[in-house]
Amino acid sequence: SQTFAGPVHAPGSDDYDRERAAIKGFRPDPMLVAEATGADDIRAALAWANRHDVPVAVQSTGHGTVIGSDGGLLVKTHRLATLLVDPDRRVATAGAGVRWGSVLDAGTPFGLAPLCGTSAEVGVAGYTLGGGFGWLARRFGLAADSLLRAELVTADGKQLTVTPEAHPDLFWAIRGGGGNFGVVTSLEFRLYPVSTVVAGSMTYPFQRAADVLAAYRDWTQPDELSVTVVLTRSPDGPRLAVHAVYTGDPDAAAGALAPLRAAAGEPESESFARLSFPEIDLPSLYPANFEIFREVSDSLVATLTDLVTDRVAVPADEVELHRWAGAMAEVGPGTGPAGHRDVPFAVTVDGAPESADPIRPYATGGTFLNFCKDPARTPTAFTAANYERLRQVKRTYDPDNVFHRNFNIPPAETPGSDAATGLSR
Repeated sequence: SQTFAGPVHAPGSDDYDRERAAIKGFRPDPMLVAEATGADDIRAALAWANRHDVPVAVQSTGHGTVIGSDGGLLVKTHRLATLLVDPDRRVATAGAGVRWGSVLDAGTPFGLAPLCGTSAEVGVAGYTLGGGFGWLARRFGLAADSLLRAELVTADGKQLTVTPEAHPDLFWAIRGGGGNFGVVTSLEFRLYPVSTVVAGSMTYPFQRAADVLAAYRDWTQPDELSVTVVLTRSPDGPRLAVHAVYTGDPDAAAGALAPLRAAAGEPESESFARLSFPEIDLPSLYPANFEIFREVSDSLVATLTDLVTDRVAVPADEVELHRWAGAMAEVGPGTGPAGHRDVPFAVTVDGAPESADPIRPYATGGTFLNFCKDPARTPTAFTAANYERLRQVKRTYDPDNVFHRNFNIPPAETPGSDAATGLSR
């Protein structure tokens, strides 16, 4: 039998409590926590779980954990932390335990940046497999689009190298389909020539909220510019801010922002500065609610404005309106399944689930896997055609749905089986 070389922790130890923890205090109760040191450990863990009929969950940083590994085997991949940067090819190769901060540190001396999110503490693997939307997405696409190669272990213990030429169906699926198809041990992805950016915020009187939202809606911004309008509830009354990152020629940043500034009026304050890409210090949000919209009507503008006031039954803590589109909307024959790329607007709402109820009638009903908090909504993270194709790939590489303690995509039905139900040990 295969031997697991890494540390294994049982309930009752300090290491167990540390390793089982996930983001925001979510604390699953696995039977065992196994810290993998390589692909052989992952193969051994999967074989052990199969022999003992124990469910398996996989976690690196825990930022995307929403399904507990209670009573099962929790495989941790954070020890797979090797990182190599090839500045000539503009490529990074990162183990499954690498966080974005390490990639930023390695790429910045060469003037290169990854398609990371707003937090350096988030893991590369889970973020990329779930799609990956960040400040550079409008210019260069989603993080999943930058993926060139992956090493992974399948449910039956095979170690595969996955590229557009090798297992192309699996390569397509992992670029947005999450951890449904295997345990990734390493990813190779593109880096981009972004060094100096212009980033900062403008604040406005909250009375300007509807006008600023409408101006933002009607403005066609360049792909080099990523902007969010943020409404925040506070003890001193609701607040309004605009956060922006410009990744083109820094001398052109003021002109790029000028149309919004002209429409929105003079800000109360602003804090734009030239920074290196890792120095961007704008608020990170792990939203409780996320919805996408084909249009932002005047009625939706009014509803968004009300969400952080006492005019609604359950006020939100914070609301952000994002314009997607740009490079992330470009779809080609090899584009992965991440997201609804033809939908131009997204809203994140931080607060109780019901705080987003007033905006849901305006939404498409779709979501984005990285921002989804309800596993029951997993199918809505994809187009109907892509979801069915993902289920076919799942049937090929994980027909028994071993990897189901996640945002699960059950295998497509095989005649005479119950695979379509997602039933698994």
